[in-house]
Amino acid sequence: MPILEGHFSADESARLCRNYRYACERMTRIMAGWIALTPELSAKLLLGRHVWDNAQHTDAWGRRLPELRAHAQESEASSEAFVQLMDTIEQPEEPGQSAERLAGIYRVLKPHLLAVYGEHRGRANPVYEPPTCRILDRCMEDERRHIAAGETIIRHLAASQEKAARVADWERTLRGLLEAAQGVTGRGVPATAAPSSDRGTSVADGAHEFIALERAGQTWAIPEDLETAVRGFGDALVAADGGSLRRYLDGAPDAAVLAALQERPLLRHRLVAFAKLGRHRIAKYRLEGGSHTAILNARWEHGERGWRVGALDLVKTEQIQPA
Repeated sequence: MPILEGHFSADESARLCRNYRYACERMTRIMAGWIALTPELSAKLLLGRHVWDNAQHTDAWGRRLPELRAHAQESEASSEAFVQLMDTIEQPEEPGQSAERLAGIYRVLKPHLLAVYGEHRGRANPVYEPPTCRILDRCMEDERRHIAAGETIIRHLAASQEKAARVADWERTLRGLLEAAQGVTGRGVPATAAPSSDRGTSVADGAHEFIALERAGQTWAIPEDLETAVRGFGDALVAADGGSLRRYLDGAPDAAVLAALQERPLLRHRLVAFAKLGRHRIAKYRLEGGSHTAILNARWEHGERGWRVGALDLVKTEQIQPA
């Protein structure tokens, strides 16, 4: 005869859902905000790929709440100490801190959530908690995939001993705050598994493909019609001609891109990297002026109007030192 009494009352289950939703919601907002701050294409693409999954987790926990006699889509931090942890995870904003940003999410927060979800799943009653179990299963599957792909990108970004040591110091700081907060639920911090690379996991996360976009020497075939469009768009970028840019762009360029184009006259452009990413083509431009350069990534897509730029991101600008 099945046991109908579980470890969690409806009120306790609702509290846990709010705790999980708080962590997922904050993580989604943090990662989305970092996309524009992150110059490395591999990290930028990783964040963009996983923000959607995190948002789905947030929504799933919020939709579970009315079934537990609670208000829908409410978040609740377990303590001020956990809020402090999330605030600290969000702090690295400098261009050279991409590895620290990813470490906070992929080496501290996501492994902790995976461990907590696993513990909850093991104690949940399978008879009357299948909706919670389904959400936990989906979240755990995604988190395993995310952690593995994130670890691959972190190792790529922190390849030197100096960067690896800096990232390790940051991890220790965050783990101390996590312990002080007693985790996402305020009830303790379960042990987490050691990180591993994404080999053998779903290729959909594309961590190694993302890294390949940053490495010199990669060559990719460019269709003739796209090659013409890429060259024309480069000319329009150098000219900072809004009308010409609109011939290729699906939307208006953001303020950072416009500022980089209009800061000083640009003289020439070069295509420094090109890659196929699913149905997209990523072109990296180097725009050169008399005293500065700007690096931009353009994501090309083919549709009814031919090749169009669906997204244009400023990677970095640099001053040219006089000889």
